[in-house]
Amino acid sequence: MAEWTSVTGAAQLARLLASQSWQTRTGPGGRRPPAYRALADGVRLLILEGRLPVAARLPAERELALALAVSRTTVAAAYEALRSEGFLASRRGAGSWTAVPAGNPLPARGLEPLPPEALGALIDLGCASLPAPEPWLTRAVTGALESLPPYAMTHGDYPAGLPDLRATLAERYTRLGIPTMPEQIMVTTGAMGAIDAICHLFAPQGERIAVESPSYANILQLMREAGARLVPVAMADQLRGWDLDRWRQVLRDAAPRLAYVVADFHNPTGALADEEQRRALVEAARSAGTVLVVDETMTELALDPELAPAPDGTSALPRRVCAFDPAGSTVITVGSASKAFWAGMRIGWVRAAPDVIRRLVSARAYADLGTPVLEQLAVHWLLSGGGWEEAVRLRRDQARENRDTLVAAVRRELPDWSFEVPRGGLTLWVRTGGLSGSRIAALGEQVGIRVPSGPRFGVDGAFEGYVRLPFTVGGAVADEAAVRLAAAARLVRDGVRGGAESPRSVVA
Repeated sequence: MAEWTSVTGAAQLARLLASQSWQTRTGPGGRRPPAYRALADGVRLLILEGRLPVAARLPAERELALALAVSRTTVAAAYEALRSEGFLASRRGAGSWTAVPAGNPLPARGLEPLPPEALGALIDLGCASLPAPEPWLTRAVTGALESLPPYAMTHGDYPAGLPDLRATLAERYTRLGIPTMPEQIMVTTGAMGAIDAICHLFAPQGERIAVESPSYANILQLMREAGARLVPVAMADQLRGWDLDRWRQVLRDAAPRLAYVVADFHNPTGALADEEQRRALVEAARSAGTVLVVDETMTELALDPELAPAPDGTSALPRRVCAFDPAGSTVITVGSASKAFWAGMRIGWVRAAPDVIRRLVSARAYADLGTPVLEQLAVHWLLSGGGWEEAVRLRRDQARENRDTLVAAVRRELPDWSFEVPRGGLTLWVRTGGLSGSRIAALGEQVGIRVPSGPRFGVDGAFEGYVRLPFTVGGAVADEAAVRLAAAARLVRDGVRGGAESPRSVVA
C-alpha cells in the first residue's frame, strides 16, 4: 500500500508557492537565501500551515523545475533538504511525499473541559460551547417530564429514536424544501454518536476518509481510533469555503470511501461554503462513489444579521447540501442540538436514505441501543412548541456579542496575529504571527488560560502556527483572555520552556 494518500501536481504546487512569494523571501539580516533553501522553506511552510497536506505525493523533480522555471538541481537540493529535516519521505518506485519530522507536535485530542470548580483559576477557551439559554432548558425539561408517563410504560428502547421526534425533524427538512420522511431520520446520542455509527458502517479499519484541513479535532480523533486513513484537503483561503479543484483531485486519486465536511460555519475556521460549491462537491462525490457526510451542527448559528433567519423562517444561507442530492444516494446529513442549544443536551440525528437508516439502526444493537428518552422529549418539546427558535435566537445574540468583543480584544492586545472574522459559528481561527501554537497552548496555563493549538485540528502536525479561539467568553473576561494570550506569546518569544498539552484530553 502506498504511503501517500493524495497527489499534488507541479502546476498546483507552483501556484501555492507563488502565493508565498518564495523566490523573494529574505532571511536574517535581509539576505536572500540560496534558491534551493528558499524553495525548501516554502514547501515546509505550506506543510506546517496545512495548505499542502501531509502524505501528499509531490511532483517529480523535473516536472517541478519546469513549472517553477528553475534548474532541476535546485529542486533536487530542496527535496534533499526537506528529507533531511523530516518534511519529505521517499521510496524508490513510489516517489516522494510530504511528512512531518519525528517529535513535531502531533494532533492528539484537544483540551478536556475544565471542571466547574476550576473555572475561577483559568479562562477556558478549549470548548466551543455556551451555557444553556434559560429559561428554555428548564421549560423543555418540564415539558418532557409531562410527556414522559406513556413512554415509561414501555421498555424505553427506541433504536431509531422516538417516532414523534423523527417526524418533527423530517418535517423541518421538508419545510426547507427538502422532502423528508420519518424513515429517513435516526436520532443519536449527539453528533459524535452519529458520525461514529456512520464511520463503522461505511469505513471499516483501513478505509480512506477525506477530511477538510483543518477539521474538527474530536472527529479526526474518532476516525483515527476507528483505524481510518485520513486524507486531508486544504480549505480555500479567507473563509471562502472549499477548494473544489483540490477536492476533485483527492476524490479522483485517493477514492476515499467517506468524506467528512462542515459546510456551514466550519469548525475551526468559520468558513461558509456557497451554493455552487455545495452542488459541485456533491457531483464530484457522486462521480467518485464517495459517501459525503455533512455536519450541520453549526448551521443555525448565523451571526451576521443578514444571514439570520427571518420571522417567516426564510434565510439568506445557501441551501443545505442534501438539497443537491435528491436521490439520497450520496449525502448523509448529521445534525445536533448541542451547539445550537446546549452541549449538555446530547441529542443528534442522521438524515439519509431509508435503507441507510435501516442499516444504521440494525448496527446499533451492538452499540448503545438507543438515545435517552427524556432528552428526546425535551428536544421534541422545543422543536414542536416554538421554543427552539427563541432559544437559538438568544444563543446567536450571545455568540455575536462574544465574537465582537473577542475580535476587538485580540486585535488590541495581539496586533501581529491575523484572522478572518467568520459570519457565524462559534470559533475564530487565528494565525499567531509566526509563533508556535503548541508552545502558546503549553505556556498559556502558566498565565491562566487554556487554548487549543492548531495541530489539534490538522492531520499529522499541520497548522503549528495557529490557535483556535471560541466565542465562549465575553465582556471583561474576553478582554482578560486576550491579555493572558499576549502574556503567553511573550513567554514564547522569550524562549521560556513549558509543558506539553495533554495527549489524553478532548476539545469541543
